[in-house]
Amino acid sequence: MTPILSNNYYVNFKEDAYTKLNKYISDYKPSTIFILVDENTGNDCLPLLLEQIETEQTIEIIEIESGEENKNLDTCSGVWNALTELGADRKSLLLNLGGGVITDLGGFVASTYKRGISFINIPTTLLSMVDASVGGKTGVDLGVLKNQIGLFSDPEMVIIDSHYLETVSKRELRSGLAEIIKYGITYDAKIWDEINNFQDLSIPNLSSLIHRSIEIKNEVVTQDPKEAGIRKVLNFGHTLGHAIESYFLESEDKENLTHGEAIAIGMITESYISEILLGFPSEGLKNIKKSIINIFGKVLIESSDYEAIIELLIHDKKNVAGQVNFVLLTNFENYKLDCKVEKSLIIEALNYYNS
Repeated sequence: MTPILSNNYYVNFKEDAYTKLNKYISDYKPSTIFILVDENTGNDCLPLLLEQIETEQTIEIIEIESGEENKNLDTCSGVWNALTELGADRKSLLLNLGGGVITDLGGFVASTYKRGISFINIPTTLLSMVDASVGGKTGVDLGVLKNQIGLFSDPEMVIIDSHYLETVSKRELRSGLAEIIKYGITYDAKIWDEINNFQDLSIPNLSSLIHRSIEIKNEVVTQDPKEAGIRKVLNFGHTLGHAIESYFLESEDKENLTHGEAIAIGMITESYISEILLGFPSEGLKNIKKSIINIFGKVLIESSDYEAIIELLIHDKKNVAGQVNFVLLTNFENYKLDCKVEKSLIIEALNYYNS
């Protein structure tokens, strides 16, 4: 597949990507190579990566615990200490091998260690391939508030190898599909049509969608690197979705949702709000709700949960002057940014999802 040029780096695909990785290592001559993994990617993905790296350079492995609950400053401190103990310097290179937690946290760690060391992202989940691979966002959560601490920082390159998807569960594949659906609804309806015609969620079916999704995100973020305008469209489904994800994460009596499961709910509820406020077609809304629930199933959100979810909306990092801002739709591929929504309509939208 054709490499995709982002702001200052390439997203490289499959075998060609490892050729580029080895050339970078040969040219840059890092003092030490570090690979950041969690226990899952350490077992399932690291052997494949090590087979592809051609170097006599020392390689050190740093492992963290998996899960969104570990995407925090305490984990960063552990990685910074490990880098220090293992003698990392400004010429060191960090390879982030994992899903969005690893690439977000690893990019943040690298960008702040000794004021910045080089890093390369190697996403291993569908979600991280189509969402975290471009855009330069790094960061960690503050409590249950997602991505509150971070900065924009570009990797040296990104490597996309769909072989890693063979190591993830169907649930994780579905989670990543939510971001692809977002691109289909907001930017390229052909993607939405293709997903609606899926017979099964298989890796061969996903390859072209991965490439197209990265192209779309790259088109958006290169126009608006710091999210001052058009890049906000990538937040469709995420305003309510992030609040729901955070609420389920902090609730002791509820099972955690994957990012994609929460965003799926966000896309249904925000499509409903779009119909009410902007006249999004009712048939389109019905189609979105039916298709997304067919893929993700239904999550019980009780009316007693609503107040806490809405409270979490107030802390969304995209808010300005305490005002919650939504991305809403006038139609497929047509959107409006910075929409204000009354609390009563948010409750209506949650009721619509539950109905």
